[in-house]
Amino acid sequence: MTTALFSHSACLRHDTGPGHPECPDRLRAVLSRLETEEFSWLDRREAPQASLEQIARVHPAAYVKALLGAVPSQGYAAVDGDTVLSPGSGEAALRAAGAVCAAVDAVLAGEVRNAFCAVRPPGHHAEPDQAMGFCLFNNVAIGALHARARWGLRRIAVIDFDVHHGNGTQSSFADDPDLFYASTHQSPLYPGTGQAHEHGIANNIMNLPLRPFAGSAEFRGQVTDRLLPALRHFKPEMLLISAGFDAHARDPLAQLNLLDDDYYWITEHLLHLADACAGGRVVSTLEGGYDLGALASASAAHVRALMAG
Repeated sequence: MTTALFSHSACLRHDTGPGHPECPDRLRAVLSRLETEEFSWLDRREAPQASLEQIARVHPAAYVKALLGAVPSQGYAAVDGDTVLSPGSGEAALRAAGAVCAAVDAVLAGEVRNAFCAVRPPGHHAEPDQAMGFCLFNNVAIGALHARARWGLRRIAVIDFDVHHGNGTQSSFADDPDLFYASTHQSPLYPGTGQAHEHGIANNIMNLPLRPFAGSAEFRGQVTDRLLPALRHFKPEMLLISAGFDAHARDPLAQLNLLDDDYYWITEHLLHLADACAGGRVVSTLEGGYDLGALASASAAHVRALMAG
């Protein structure tokens, strides 16, 4: 079986305005890199729109209605100082969440070995009732709860290696002992959450903050010594990855110093763990990454590892 790539051109029509770091060129850079010959074996699939039922497992129906209703017919609408809506934002957000749900279906149906969702807007900052941090719907959390509702899975883990803490995913998971969320991220940094003492209702939250200018050694040490043992103890039935690439040394929005090899390394280790604990079931979705060259090369390393897994 192959690795699936889920994406959709609608995700390019989410226009955040001139100079905004979460721009359509991010996705263009990723997709262009994944068009090269070494990725010719990817099973390329079009992301469907998520249903309101799928989204409402994470976000209250009133929030979903209000957010989609705020999408302007022209120009821009600001959700907050960082988060912008344009006429294409509603469909893009639905496709981004729908990609993760469809990827979960493809993996659990045995159609593909694993999957990567090259979509935007990202999702891990989206709280159940609040869009923030460039994020509208929490794509990875929606995918996790879809795996439960559609496939009857119970214990699901999300691993987040974006440089920013996924406050929205943590909020969605913290009170459910059968949902596990682990995050490596820079601290202090936006959004200010993700301290090591935040454990969730049943030690189902693991935050591994890294100080500014930390690099490969610190990152790999936290993953090896703490994250992987905790995952083995949790014994997930499926593993989802919030794949942000803004901890890269060249990224302009933070001060960690990861390299392409680090993204291959963690992906390889998560695949091995999934093979041992979760029947190899892995779905990854794009979160941050704002230097276009670093984003393209690091995401390529991640997908290369998925294909080799």
